[in-house]
Order: sequence, then C-alpha cells, then structure tokens
Amino acid sequence: MNFELSDEQEMLRDAVSALLSAHAPLETVRAWLDRDDDVDPLLWRRAADLGWPGMVVPEHYGGTGQGLVELALAAEESGRALARGPFLSTAIVGHALTVAGSAGLRQEVLPDLAAGSVWATWAFAENYAPWTLSGLRTRAQSDGDLFILDGVKTAVQDAGAARWLLVTALHNDIPTSFLVDRDAAGVIVRREHSLDPTRTFYEIRLEGVQVPAERRLDGGPEAVQRLLDYASVLNCADALGAMQRMLDLTVGYTGVRVQFGQPIGSFQAVKHACTDMALLVHGSRAVTYYAAMAVDGQAADAATWACSAAAYIADCAGDVAGAALQLHGGIGFTWEHDLHLYIRRAETNRVLYGDADVHHDRLCSLLRRSPASR
Repeated sequence: MNFELSDEQEMLRDAVSALLSAHAPLETVRAWLDRDDDVDPLLWRRAADLGWPGMVVPEHYGGTGQGLVELALAAEESGRALARGPFLSTAIVGHALTVAGSAGLRQEVLPDLAAGSVWATWAFAENYAPWTLSGLRTRAQSDGDLFILDGVKTAVQDAGAARWLLVTALHNDIPTSFLVDRDAAGVIVRREHSLDPTRTFYEIRLEGVQVPAERRLDGGPEAVQRLLDYASVLNCADALGAMQRMLDLTVGYTGVRVQFGQPIGSFQAVKHACTDMALLVHGSRAVTYYAAMAVDGQAADAATWACSAAAYIADCAGDVAGAALQLHGGIGFTWEHDLHLYIRRAETNRVLYGDADVHHDRLCSLLRRSPASR
C-alpha cells in the first residue's frame, strides 16, 4: 500500500488543523471542561460549513463521499487538539446508514447529518460487559410493524443533544442495529462522569421504546462487527493524535528543563526515553493508516488489521502516556499543565470499542481461521 498522502488529503489535514487551531485552542477546550454541552456550537457550525460532518456521506445526500483514510486524518487532528463534539460519532452512524440503511431511511437522515443541522451517535456498549457482540444484552421484540427495545447502554458519546441514536440490540438473539429517535418515549439519557473531561458520555435507558420497522438496519451481526472495526480505526486515529501531542510536549519540555546546568534532554537516558516514545508513535501511525486503507478497500484481511491497530495502540498509548508523565516530573500531575488532559484522552481511548484484551482475543481467532495459518 502507498502511505504517501495525496495533495487532496494533505489539504484536508491542513484545513482541519487550521480550523481547530483557530477555533478550538486549548484555552477554549479548558473553558468547556465543566460544561454539560456536547459541542461548542460555533466550532460545530464552522466545521459543518467546511463539510466536516458529511465527509463519509455520499454526494447525492449532501456529503463529500470520502473514505475512512480521510476521516482518520481528521480524527488524528481531533485527538491532537483535544477537540470535543459529535463529529466522529456522527460519521460512524452516517457510515452505518450509508452501508446498511434502507433508501428511505438514508434519504430521511443523511442530508441533515451532512449539513450538520443534527447529529447522531452509536449506543453499543453495556454495563459490566465486553465491547463485543457477545456482550450485548439489550433486547428488541417484534410487535407488528414495530420493534420494542429494552435495555441499558453506557459510554454513549455526545448523546445529550443528539437527534438520532443508533442502538445495537439482540433481535431473536441476533445482533441488529436500529435508528432510534432521541426524543422517543421511553428513551432516558443520563450524563456519566468519565476520566476524560474533553468529551461527554451518557447512559441510555430504553424502556419499551417503539421503533418503526423501516428504521432497522440490514446486515445482521456481520454488519455490526464491520462497524465496530470501522469505529475502532477512527478511535485509533484519535488516540494517535493525542500520543503525538504528548511526544511533542515532552520533547519541548526536556529541551528547556534545566538540571545540573544543562537541559535534561541532553542526558542519554532522557534521549532514549524520547526515542522509545517516538518509535511507538510512528508504529501506531503506520498500523492505523494501514488498517484504514484495508477497511476502506474492503480487503480480505481488513478485520485482522483493524484488530491489530486497536490492540497495538491500546498498549502503546499507555506506554507513551507513562513515559511523558515520568519525563515531565511533578509538573505533569498538575491541573494547570495540559499533559494530563492528553493522558486522560489517550487512556479513555484505550477502552473505547474494546480494550487490548478484546482485540487480542479476536485477532487470535481471525488468525486461526486464516488460510495462511494452515
């Protein structure tokens, strides 16, 4: 695969970076830490004007029809800037509807998602259960032309003011996704407190929620698993951005922190530690974008690479965060320093869409089934 970015991809990355630098600097990020809002409306409006929410939506629905690689570039910049807002969660739902939604459902929902007038999020994870298909407990029962949903979802991003919830439940014990109106009767949304204050997470209770049959997505468990892989790659890209920024902060700090009359960055042990961090970041970038290309191209081994990226970055993010904190010393623990915000972001990303154990287990299963392993 060719890892060189095209001119259009370079322009996209630069445009996203410029937007976040101008309208979501860390001063603004910090100002929003104690607020309940999912998004800064000014930032969201400017992002929508540039077509950010509709990147993966087909052009005939108002989007720009780009792929996972382009979306990962934007996600990496989002992680680097600690950006908040429902961009990635909306993109995941938009992709799911594009792939598995009916023509009527796509026409009803995708234009508004692409325009940024509403947003959506995916409700998959459940309390005290792994982020896997086997961890699903929410139930969907048929009732004439309706489905009735009951269950509790956790760690649902940006659900506070979302227009749509993509809820994955068991229908006849088969994982199936349904597009649920956030304002439907029986939908109860409660804010959760998490390690990462730069994003908002919610618990969603579904108590006899009625969903029209046409809002059921096609594809069954295979489609749900592919969406998990898709979301995992985007999560890797966001984590990659945070890891790169932790490396940059650490290199900058060790270059100005003086001890024994010279910068600590001149000490051999510190150089080695920074080099190890850089190797982990570069390796994470390679595996993330290889996975994005594989998933984008629907390669036969796309699932293997998505799992490889998620497992690798779940391990590396913790190592990079630990090294950054150690090299910063006591100042890295303080609320006033930005490092702890990146550590919180990276540590949260390590468990979203499955932790390292989940991806290692699935990767072993995929490799055992691969013809090359026989």
